Amino acid sequence: MRQQKKPVILDKLDTWLAEANQTFSPEMQKVRQEALESFKEIGFPHHKMEKWRDTNLTEALSFDYALWTKEFNTSIKEEEIFKCDVHELDAFTVNLYRGRYVYKDEPIFEMSNGAIVGSIAAAFEKYPELVAKHFGKYHKEGEVKAFDLLNTALFLDGLFVYVPKNVKIEQAIQLINAVGREENAFVQNRNLIILEDGAELTLIHCDDSYDYKRSFTNTVSEYYVGENARLDHYKIQNLNDNSYIVNSDYFHQERYAFVSTNKMMLNGGIIRNEVYNKLNGEGCESNILGLYLSDKSQHVDNQVFVDHAFPNCVSTELFKGIVDDYAHAVFNGHILVRPDAQQTNAYQNNNNIILSDKAKINSKPFLEIYADDVKCSHGSTMGQLDETSLFYIRQRGIGIDNARLLLMYAFAAEVINAIKIETLLNRIDDMVKKRLRGELSICDQCVLQCSSPEYSFEIDLDKIN
Repeated sequence: MRQQKKPVILDKLDTWLAEANQTFSPEMQKVRQEALESFKEIGFPHHKMEKWRDTNLTEALSFDYALWTKEFNTSIKEEEIFKCDVHELDAFTVNLYRGRYVYKDEPIFEMSNGAIVGSIAAAFEKYPELVAKHFGKYHKEGEVKAFDLLNTALFLDGLFVYVPKNVKIEQAIQLINAVGREENAFVQNRNLIILEDGAELTLIHCDDSYDYKRSFTNTVSEYYVGENARLDHYKIQNLNDNSYIVNSDYFHQERYAFVSTNKMMLNGGIIRNEVYNKLNGEGCESNILGLYLSDKSQHVDNQVFVDHAFPNCVSTELFKGIVDDYAHAVFNGHILVRPDAQQTNAYQNNNNIILSDKAKINSKPFLEIYADDVKCSHGSTMGQLDETSLFYIRQRGIGIDNARLLLMYAFAAEVINAIKIETLLNRIDDMVKKRLRGELSICDQCVLQCSSPEYSFEIDLDKIN
């Protein structure tokens, strides 16, 4: 049997930890060291593991990467990296470059309403008790994930947001997480978002590459949504095909909390999104949506677990995908309804269009129910464009290419139209149309690589955490 090659980066982990630890307290250094030792015991996931059998990271982990722990010696301009073409988007923008928080004035600051936005590394120093109360608290019970451990050990920075009780942040916060330039980047981001009772926040999270350099990004985000609080979350992933992402989102909802997360997967070599959503109080509502458009040899994998722990909660999942060429898509959805979660309403759906004989989809929706007074359903479909509909459209004098485009767009529109920010909806709508025409690449019309003259300043390397 051919022996699997050991990832090069395994020999670098101790050095990286020593370098990355310099900005953290002794207590946190101990947590990071323990996480690394635990990771070494279990290693990277492989295809013989049930949840990884359809996603193979062997090639992605075979390259030599660099964790950016030291000063960056090359002069770069922010306008070359963090540009947003969502015209007239009313958002407060924060930037991460290769896992490092980039700031203009202060790494973290308090708004007049008491909200806090900034670097999580700075938050560890300035608000240690607040961070400690929520950091690492919302992972799935009884489950140890290698990439979570690796992230805990090696993360350099990330976004920290705190919204006090009954405060509504009117302006959306947009996180731009960019990779690229020079050596292959091994990026570890950690985000912590805290919404106290009655708070409201809209967060737009964009993953982008601005050149064709290789990168491996491992992001862990934790979201605490207090009683009657509301979080509207958008994730847009548009990277080059040499970029690999493992992204884990942990949503924890208290009584009557509302969470909506909408993921747009437009480009990337390998994208794996893991969502764990715990409805930890009565009357919660959760909406989890996703749209993936994959072609060439791209691979996209969505793993969604919704935990109904209390009664009278509603969860809705809808993922749609269009897969072409040799692309591969995976969907694993799992809804757990615990014995006390009576009168649960839970719906899960994954629908796919396959455009070529070589494209492949693995879909596995799954319900696990221990309560008897519930309404739950799940479903999965996959097929080609409907020939009858194509014929009907062409009878109206529309060419075959436009007819196919119309059908694909109509299929995707249900997820797109769930976007509540009009300017973002219009931009995503335009990007999806271009993507379906095969016109979109990272160098011309990605969501970040574009002009916005009113927003530019040079990165001061002394102000990078």
